[in-house]
Amino acid sequence: MTETTAKTGHPKGLWVLFGTEMWERFNFYGMRALLTLFMVNSLRYLESDSSIFYGGFLALCYLTPMLGGFISDRFLGNRNCIMMGGALMGVGQLFLFFSASVFSGNLEMAKTLMWVGLFIIIFGNGFFKPNISSMVGSLYPKQEKSKLDTAFTIFYMGINLGAFLGQFICPIVGDVKVNGVQDPFAFKWGFLAAALAMFTGTLVFMFLKNKYVVTPEGRPIGGLPKHNTADDFEEGEAQTASFKNTSIYFVSGLFVVLFFVFRYLLVDEFGFSNFEMGTLVKGIIYPFIYSAGIALATLIVSDTSITKIERDRIFVVYIVSFFIIFFWAAFEQAGSSLTFIASNQTDRHFFGWDMPASMVQIFNGLFVVIMAVPFSILWDKLRAAGKEPVSPFKQAVGLFLIALSYFIIAHNVKDLGSSGMLAVKWLILLYLIQTCGELCLSPIGLSLVGKLAPKRFSSLLYGVFFIANAAGYALAGTLGAIMPATGDKFEKATKLGINLQDVLDKKVTLTAEQTALMAKEQIATANPVFAGFEIHNLYEFFMVFVVLCGIAGLILALLSPVLKKMMHGVR
Repeated sequence: MTETTAKTGHPKGLWVLFGTEMWERFNFYGMRALLTLFMVNSLRYLESDSSIFYGGFLALCYLTPMLGGFISDRFLGNRNCIMMGGALMGVGQLFLFFSASVFSGNLEMAKTLMWVGLFIIIFGNGFFKPNISSMVGSLYPKQEKSKLDTAFTIFYMGINLGAFLGQFICPIVGDVKVNGVQDPFAFKWGFLAAALAMFTGTLVFMFLKNKYVVTPEGRPIGGLPKHNTADDFEEGEAQTASFKNTSIYFVSGLFVVLFFVFRYLLVDEFGFSNFEMGTLVKGIIYPFIYSAGIALATLIVSDTSITKIERDRIFVVYIVSFFIIFFWAAFEQAGSSLTFIASNQTDRHFFGWDMPASMVQIFNGLFVVIMAVPFSILWDKLRAAGKEPVSPFKQAVGLFLIALSYFIIAHNVKDLGSSGMLAVKWLILLYLIQTCGELCLSPIGLSLVGKLAPKRFSSLLYGVFFIANAAGYALAGTLGAIMPATGDKFEKATKLGINLQDVLDKKVTLTAEQTALMAKEQIATANPVFAGFEIHNLYEFFMVFVVLCGIAGLILALLSPVLKKMMHGVR
């Protein structure tokens, strides 16, 4: 056993990357737990607008890995991009800390600081995210690639250990109620805790990378691309990409056309209380994400050095990436609609403790930490018995499970009405089932890209995979915004002398003065509409996710035998 190999049979570098990613996820998920509540309670945004902004933010976090992957593959290498990305994210969290410190004296400055901080985090994540995932795959020589599903499941446990800690500590210090009322001044401490975690993770990587993040022969992994050797590539594999100018021009034109197509389809039917930012997110950022993903994926397959087998494998990545859009659109309701439901219409008493609304989502990270190793063992045992499902089928199971979780919660909110309270145990069950689905889909997807991607495209194809996450998060923002009014909105309307249910049912017409009062209290006066259907209640809202994920899972399961052939022997 070499110095760089642990007793588990996995390289020690995996545990360095595990720790680095753990602190980064503490930072990201801790901030995510507070973000929409901070927007609503401190910066006075509407819940629907906050969902759109939240979706746009997350989407951009998973779009910029395309840029970070390209810069890494061509110029800076994995190591430098990880350190630069970590530093940027820590600085971005400090901007959120300052935003949460000044909002009471200067609301507009606070909003500006928040947006600057979020955009710094977006670019930092773009440099960090694809490169650390790519390095996990690079730790294993080609004869040990069969260990990648297990390695990425272990790595994924690090992700969710960090998520658990972030979603526990940041809400404790940042999501505080005084005499039952949300304290809008406490959020800054949660953002500061997230910043400190990110700087810690960056320092862990900086000091341990040279000793442990190396090949079995001791060569550094993830250095400058110009230092790559033939040993870093498969036999007969091209070492550089080759794009014709005509391909670049075509893809550029395709991007422009797609941008205006998506913009026309997406922006005109939506209105926003904060028009300028809402139009920016929905009318510019969302179309940019969708069109960039398709255009850049087209550019990769236009590379003249790609062989038929490589092209087939790349198309498997693309097809799987399309279907996981629906998974993340449903899964990422955790930070928006599910948090608002936890805050407004859930009895959060848990073993005698009134849990903060932002902390309910902690169970996802906790369940991943508990179940990651058992899932890893399950895949190993199935592989040894020759019964392991092909990776796309595992991901189809993940889609079925998230559809099941929403089917169960839909039937538990069906008879709540406007005053009933959902027991927190049902949200805990939802996160348990969704965690099982996540373990069937996300680490398996990361592993699949590591196995199928040609070396010269590894970080860039991780960027393509993450842009599917971006599209899913953008869709999550759109879907989160169609959540109908929940219990607290009805209570606020009653205090104003208005029966909100009658307003939504169009039985009464509000006066101009009443309309202004409802707007001031951030209460919508009409039911949301999706795909031409009016969403009247939480049951109909959750059934949207059941239908979308159930159909996507069924189609992917049926396609799995075809995708298996296109993988050309890769499991």
